Amino acid sequence: MAVYLPTLKQLQYLVALRDMGHFGRAADSCFVTQSTLSAGLRELESLLGVILVERTRRVVRFTPLGLKIAGKGERVLREAEELANLARAAGKPLSGELRMGVIPTIAPFLLPRVLGKIRESYPELKLYLREETSGAACESLHRGHVDCVLLALPFSCGDIEHADLFDDRLLLAFPKAQAALMPETVPADAIQESELLLLEDGHCLKDHALAACNRPELRAEAAMMGTSLHTLVQMVDNGLGVTMLPQMAVDAGILDHTDVVARPLRADHPSRRIALVWRNGSPRDKEFQMLAEALRTAHGERRMTGAA
Repeated sequence: MAVYLPTLKQLQYLVALRDMGHFGRAADSCFVTQSTLSAGLRELESLLGVILVERTRRVVRFTPLGLKIAGKGERVLREAEELANLARAAGKPLSGELRMGVIPTIAPFLLPRVLGKIRESYPELKLYLREETSGAACESLHRGHVDCVLLALPFSCGDIEHADLFDDRLLLAFPKAQAALMPETVPADAIQESELLLLEDGHCLKDHALAACNRPELRAEAAMMGTSLHTLVQMVDNGLGVTMLPQMAVDAGILDHTDVVARPLRADHPSRRIALVWRNGSPRDKEFQMLAEALRTAHGERRMTGAA
C-alpha cells in the first residue's frame, strides 16, 4: 500500500495559516498567492483524509487535529531547516543567511557599534535582524523564526545554549537638578518607590532593575509606564521621576541634549549579562560561538577606542 507524505511546502502553508490566522497574510508570509496557499492546504487535507481548517467568511478556525498537525509540522520544518544548516556549517561557517533576534534594550545601542566590524570579518554573512521583547524573542527562537537571540541574562528562555558577551552596568538616571543630592554611586535604598519609572511588562530590563534593588516593594509601587528607554528618559527629563538605564544606552548617547544625569547603582547585582543564545542541540553551535566571539571583540574594541 502506497504511503503519500505531506510536502514541506504544504506544512509551511499550514503553519503559516496557524500563526497568521488569515489566508491573505499567511500567503504573503510564504511569498505565494492566496489561491496557491488555499489549494496546497486542500491537497494536504485530501492526502490525510481529514479536515484541518474550518473555513468561514470571517474567521479561520483550526480543528483540534489541525492544531496538533500544525505543531508537528512546525517541528518537521525546523528539522529540515537544521539539515540545511548542518550542511552549510560544514562548508563555510558564518556565510549565507542568519536570523538574529535582538531585544529593544540592546538593539539600538549595541548593533550600530558592532555590525560594521561583523560585516568586515564575515562579508558573506547575511544577517537578518528581528527586534522583539525578551519573551517574544525566546518564543521566536524555539519556533524556528530566528536562529539566535541577543539577550540580557538572567532570563528564563527555555532549553538553550548561550555564550556570555559582557556585563552591562545599571545606572540610576535622574534630573540634573537633583545631582547635588545624589552620591557618586547611588545606593539602591535611596530610590523612592513613588518616583521609580520602569519599562512595561515584557522587557527583561524591568526585572533586572528590580532584582538589582532587591526591594520587593518596588515591584508593587513602581510606575511601570515606559514603552522604551527613550520614553523613560523623556519622562525623567520632564521631572516625572527617576529610572534605571543600562551603561550601553548611556554610552550610545541616550542622555544627549537632555538635562538628565546618570550615576552607577550600588547594589548586590548592579548589572545585567549580555549573551548570545541559541537552541540547545543546534547544528550551528560552532557558528554561534564564532559570532559571539566576533560580537565580544567588536564591543571591546569600541569601548577601548571610546568610539560612540
